[in-house]
Amino acid sequence: MDMHTGQLTIPPEVVRGLVDEQFPEWRGLPVRAVAPAGTVNAVFRIGDRFAARFPLVPGDVESVRRGLASEAAAARELLGRTRFPTPEPVASGEPGPGYPLPWSVQTWLPGAVATDEDPGGSVGFGHDLAEFVAGVRAIDTRGRTFGGGGRGGDLRDHDEWMRTCFSRSGKLLDVAPLRRMWRHLRDLPPAATGDVMCHGDLIPGNVLVSDGRLAGLLDVGGLGPADPSLDLVGAWHLLDTGPRRAFRADLGCDDLEWERGKAWAFQQAMGLVWYYVDSNPAMSRLGRRTLDRLAADAAQSR
Repeated sequence: MDMHTGQLTIPPEVVRGLVDEQFPEWRGLPVRAVAPAGTVNAVFRIGDRFAARFPLVPGDVESVRRGLASEAAAARELLGRTRFPTPEPVASGEPGPGYPLPWSVQTWLPGAVATDEDPGGSVGFGHDLAEFVAGVRAIDTRGRTFGGGGRGGDLRDHDEWMRTCFSRSGKLLDVAPLRRMWRHLRDLPPAATGDVMCHGDLIPGNVLVSDGRLAGLLDVGGLGPADPSLDLVGAWHLLDTGPRRAFRADLGCDDLEWERGKAWAFQQAMGLVWYYVDSNPAMSRLGRRTLDRLAADAAQSR
């Protein structure tokens, strides 16, 4: 089942043809599909060193091209700024036979995504994740502030989306206590420190793990200035109680920052549960697990 309305289909033979035509130097390299961990791109390995990413959602060619260019710029800005590997942009592909949009090629990173190798019980992973978040925060914003799209600004801007989530979740979740939780979280005051650089989407499918430690980060194209608490979603999407405590201690989060991190994790998780319940059950289960962690933490705090 498609995850999005009008979702594009990209067969491996189409990818083979686009690669051979536009990058003849790679004609001898095998092309193979990667089991999807994300929701907005189909990913194909090209040999052992590269990954081609094809947007799944239809769009205007020039808008998609600008978006891919922005993602590549963000990837370059993050590259080498922490000790954890992140993808490096390699090339840009153009529309061609069988596929109507621009696409991109980046370096392939080894490691298992956290959906396949759960690091939730690893205190070492909690320390690693905190180190990554701190390293990203240390990148100079160069005067930039949150651009107003998606998560990372005013929590109350998401009220309409949350009403949609609550209305769509009635047969899936006990919505009444979740509504109460959102009423509390949405009214948290903004951070006094101003925006900092954030990865923006620290969910298991974007995190690589090896032997219980952080091995790399994916989908780094959303890097940008935002609420300092935004990347704290990783504490709830990825970590059990002990590693979560280590993560918070390393970052020195005060109560307000920690609560706002809960708010962003809650906002994201509510959408995952119903939107992907049929089309991507693993993403739906992620949302449920995050909500369960948030509820358990709230119960312990009473």
